[in-house]
Amino acid sequence: MIHFESPWAFLLLIIIAALPIIRRLTIKKGAVRFSSTKNAARAGRSLRQRLHQLPTVIRLLAMVCIVIAIARPQTGREQIVDISKGVAIEMVLDRSGSMAAEMEFDGHQMNRLDVVKEVFKKFALGDGEDLPGRPNDLIGMIAFARYPDTICPLTLAHGALSPFLDTIKLVQVRSEDGTAIGDALALAAARLEKADEAVALQRSGSKKTYEIKSKIIILMSDGENNAGKRDPIQTAELAAEWGIKVYTIAIGGGQAVQSVRTPFGVYKVPVGHRVDTSALKQIAEKTGGFFREATDADSLSSIYEEIDQMEKSEIESIKYIDYNESFIPFLIFGLFLIGLEILLSNTLFRKIP
Repeated sequence: MIHFESPWAFLLLIIIAALPIIRRLTIKKGAVRFSSTKNAARAGRSLRQRLHQLPTVIRLLAMVCIVIAIARPQTGREQIVDISKGVAIEMVLDRSGSMAAEMEFDGHQMNRLDVVKEVFKKFALGDGEDLPGRPNDLIGMIAFARYPDTICPLTLAHGALSPFLDTIKLVQVRSEDGTAIGDALALAAARLEKADEAVALQRSGSKKTYEIKSKIIILMSDGENNAGKRDPIQTAELAAEWGIKVYTIAIGGGQAVQSVRTPFGVYKVPVGHRVDTSALKQIAEKTGGFFREATDADSLSSIYEEIDQMEKSEIESIKYIDYNESFIPFLIFGLFLIGLEILLSNTLFRKIP
């Protein structure tokens, strides 16, 4: 955008516009009597005669450029500094074999892990309806069975979340199956404890500032802790010391079925898994979060909506305009036109006397 520091200077354009009229009224034209001007009219006008007003036009343009330079044009660039207070979120997903049990999602039967991934994607990126997304939050993902793995580090670049989610699969090797809730919770808490360092790396060299308002873990599992070295309750106490809240969600529950592929076709086999709701409740209570049970995709979405309402991000935008002086090109061009007018007036358009 263009801004003029001294716009009053444009009043001089009125005087410049009046100069040709003043000159016409004040200059007296000489007269030489001829008996006839037919021969002169028949001779026509040369290019020099046709352009005899060119020095005057150049002089007026030079004066206009100088007036613009006096008005001090400045080019401004609007700068927006976002001061965000976001939530650092670690999503901890159970990918043990029991998550192969099926749930209904949008009219289709899917395994629990795929349903959890789809609903989480709506929570993080928004669904255009009840979940607006979390664009100002740091989000990371950890998946676990017998061992926890960091799937996605804490990031503000949410475009990477979907590809990372696609890499989370049900455990395929029996020796790696299990439910290490304590180890997964400990890894998530450690990542959040170092969240400030993650922000510093991602915002390095940026004018934007970011402040972590709160740190939360959303832990989803359909089983009980039966692997790993760390006790979930003791890990929850450590998370509480670090100011981290844990929201725990028990997936499934009750009678469920699982599709089993055999040489004779695909069969639905009833499966039942015990969810340690007592431990999940204690984890939530010790850290200031809450415990919920999700028996289907709709109830899981409702839980995410509840978390979304409780953990709000804040953003404040400060706008300012950074101006740069731009009068020099107009001044230089004006001086160039003055020089050109002087040159033409003393050579090609020289008048005698």
